[in-house]
Amino acid sequence: MAQRLLLIKADGSVSIHSDDRAYKPLNWMSPPCWLIEDPDIWTVQNKAGEKLIITLEEVMHDSKHELGPEPGLQKDGVEADLQKLLAEHVTTLGEGWTLVRREFPTAIGPVDLMCRDSAGGSVAVEIKRRGEIDGVEQLTRYLELLNRDPLLAPVQGVFAAQQIKPQARTLAEDRGIRCVVLDYDALRGIEPDEFRLF
Repeated sequence: MAQRLLLIKADGSVSIHSDDRAYKPLNWMSPPCWLIEDPDIWTVQNKAGEKLIITLEEVMHDSKHELGPEPGLQKDGVEADLQKLLAEHVTTLGEGWTLVRREFPTAIGPVDLMCRDSAGGSVAVEIKRRGEIDGVEQLTRYLELLNRDPLLAPVQGVFAAQQIKPQARTLAEDRGIRCVVLDYDALRGIEPDEFRLF
């Protein structure tokens, strides 16, 4: 016996949660299923005849809430948001930097940002939420193509992400690509609540 949170949803699903996990239940029964409520025992059964039996010793809180129609979720901080913010604040990458174009076209797909550094040099910027080896490989392919264009060459590369895996950083630096960790809230102009040392 232990304190548990029991969720019975409108779709018929039943899940049992503890306090030590963000979202994964300890046990559950997915719909279609039905719940038989007796005073001390709840039995959840699916059409295959499988049963989840819940023994109740004490009910600490019981409430019912109608959630209404599902409007869907909109993620904040996806790659498109990061790209737009970084394009608006391109000097985050370096003093005197300017944006040439977002979604700069190449034969194998668009580079997220094409910029000029303070010396007027071309810089291709690939943006990810989570920087992994695949993103470095993608930027490497873009750089190989872009450096064939005499109007752009030499083109430097910047791999920008909210977090960059150590292996991706090692590969990028080995290929002469600069890595930049992005602070999404700072780009949005939101100061974090935590105290900062510097």
